[in-house]
This record gives sequence, C-alpha cells and structure tokens, in this order.
Amino acid sequence: MNRFERWWIAFAGILLQMALGAVYAWSVFRIPLAKQFHWTISQVTLTFTIAIFVLGFASFFGGLWLKKVGPRVVALTGGVLYGLGIFLASFSGIGLWWLYLTYGVIGGVGLGFGYIVPVAVLVRWFPDRRGLMTGVAVGGFGAGALVTAPIATHFIQTVGVLKTFAYLGIAFLIVSVTAGFFMRNPPDGWQPEGWTPKQKEISQTTARDFTLGEALKTWQWWALWLLLFLNTSAGISVISQEAPMFQELAKATAIVAAGMVGIVSIGNALGRVFWAWASDLISRKATFALMFLVQVGLFWALPSLHTVPVVTLVTFIILMCYGGGFGTMPAFAADYFGSTNVGPIYGLMLTAWGFASAFGPLLIAHIRQSSGAYGGGLHIIAVVMLVSIVLPLLVKPPTAVE
Repeated sequence: MNRFERWWIAFAGILLQMALGAVYAWSVFRIPLAKQFHWTISQVTLTFTIAIFVLGFASFFGGLWLKKVGPRVVALTGGVLYGLGIFLASFSGIGLWWLYLTYGVIGGVGLGFGYIVPVAVLVRWFPDRRGLMTGVAVGGFGAGALVTAPIATHFIQTVGVLKTFAYLGIAFLIVSVTAGFFMRNPPDGWQPEGWTPKQKEISQTTARDFTLGEALKTWQWWALWLLLFLNTSAGISVISQEAPMFQELAKATAIVAAGMVGIVSIGNALGRVFWAWASDLISRKATFALMFLVQVGLFWALPSLHTVPVVTLVTFIILMCYGGGFGTMPAFAADYFGSTNVGPIYGLMLTAWGFASAFGPLLIAHIRQSSGAYGGGLHIIAVVMLVSIVLPLLVKPPTAVE
C-alpha cells in the first residue's frame, strides 16, 4: 500500500467537507429571498434550521448504511442528494414549502450522509493522529462558508438568488461526488508502519470495538452526547445572533457587524483543527474541560465589552470552542467505542447538533426578548458552562456494557 494513500483520502475528505460546509453561508441568501418573495427573515432562516436538524439524524442513518455498503456509496449518495437539493431550490418560486423540502430536507439528508463519511473513514486511517485528522476534516466544513459566501454573493448580485442555487447545486454535486469517490476504509487490522500506541493513549481508549447497541447501553455514550449538546448549544446561540449582538454590544453599524461575522466565522474552522490537535496531546477529557472553562470567562465578560476589536476577539475564541467540539468528539467516540462502528455510533451522537441548533438560539432569543438585552442570556450560558466542566472530568472509557 502506498504510504501516501491515506493522505490523498484525507485531502478528498477535506474537499467533501468544504462543499458541505457551504450550508454555513446560508445568511447571504436570507435578505435576497425575503425581498424577492416577501417572506419574513424568520421564515427564510427556518430553512437553515431544518437542514441542520435533518443533518443530525441523517448522519446516524448514513453511519448505519456505511457499515453495510461501505463509505464510497454513502458519500456518493450524499453528494448527489446535497447537490440536487440545492439545485432544486432554484425552483422555489413554487413556494416556501418547496425551499424547505429541497434545500432543507433533501439537502439536509445529503449533508448528513456526506458529513459522517470522512469522520468515520479518517479515524481508521489515522489512529496515530486521530484527533488532528478528524479535526482537519471537519475544519473543512467550518471553512466552507468562507469560500462560498463571497462567490454566492457575487452570483446573487449578477444573476439573482434562484440561478445562484442552480449554479451552486451543480458545482457542489461535482465536487462532492468526485471527492466521495475516494472514500474507502483501510484493510482490517491495518495500522501505520512503525506506529505503536503509547501507554497514555492506551489508558484513554477502550480495549474493544462496541456495536451501536452496546454503546447505547453505556452511560459514557450519553455523557458524550450531552457534552456535544452543551458545547454546541453555547456556540450556536451566539452564531444565531451575531450581527444584532455586535450592533448592541459594540455599537457597530450593520456593515461593520457583517464584517465581524465574517472574521469570527474563521474561529469556527480554526477551532476544529486547534482543539482536535490539542486533544491528541492533553487528552479529549482535558480538552473539553478546558473549552468549557474558557467559555465561562468569555460568556460572562462579553456583555461588559463595548469595543469592536475586543468583542470580535472574544467571539472569535467562543466560536473556536464551538468548532472544537466537532473537531474533538469524533476521536473521543472512537477512543471510547472503537473505530470499527464509529459511523453509526458518532452519527447518532450528532443528533445533539440538531437539538442544540433549536435549543441554543431559542434560549438566547427568548431571554433577549424578555429582558431587552443580551447580557442575561450570555450570563446564563456562562453558568451552564461552569457546571458542565464536571462532566468531562467524570467520563472514562467503558470496559463493558454497563
């Protein structure tokens, strides 16, 4: 086997995730769609919520299917559905329900199928760099919006929002299907030449591979689900309110706030790689505990900050922690339950993302509406993060079905 083969697979996985991560550029479509069809911003935004919610559950079914047919079939199917869903959204003049069905449901299923594949594949190809490489892969997802947002904005201004869906759908179909073709598992029992796990790594991993049913019978699976839910809820609450929050806290204009949103979004992508890399060095448990601790201080301090540079920096780090959860958790799941069935095991765990995408934004929006300011909601999240520190300190690898 060519020793560089796994790196080509990793590169293809990053490209696939970047194409899928374009969903994070949804905000550039909100106002054009609302103006053209006289929909409210809330109605248009619901499309994104549907897509992410469907993604969480589709990842689980994609992981189950991956176990039966292999990663290539699932990746190719996901790429086709994702590209097709966005392309069909170009006919949304039919009605809002069509946008929900195409971009939200069909595209969301494609997202879920495609998202789980590089994660499940790379934890098996890179047992020596499990955290870093899964972090790099999902970092591509976080970076997808950085590439897509300016391109989509240009097309919206020149050809209109519906034709932009058509062009992007075709482009994403080509990229994701091409990248998906390279997705495959290593041979059974394969490991990098000359690599042997260190004793510290052995102590933090399970001694055997768990099936999905066995994993669900352990309290550790539910603890990891809760870890991902808590971390995601905190970060996505900020993501859902970025522009108006920046205008309120830093007294930024709409244009400046939009620029701040672009800058802090880089933190989402960077955090997926940085914290995943750190987890290889200090353990997954310590990484989550440290991310929660950092967020306690940042969320508590944020309401008292009122300058554009400082608010931008603090939010940037918060989004690094948000992305860090997605970068670290696939390796965490593989450590505790083995890499053989990590597709369905982590795929089902991603339902935490779907629930958090509804809970976090609704929580902070409700408190903002009730109190007239973001400070109360941000302080509540800080307290939740403080209590959450205990959870990663308690978890340990399962030794049997408990």
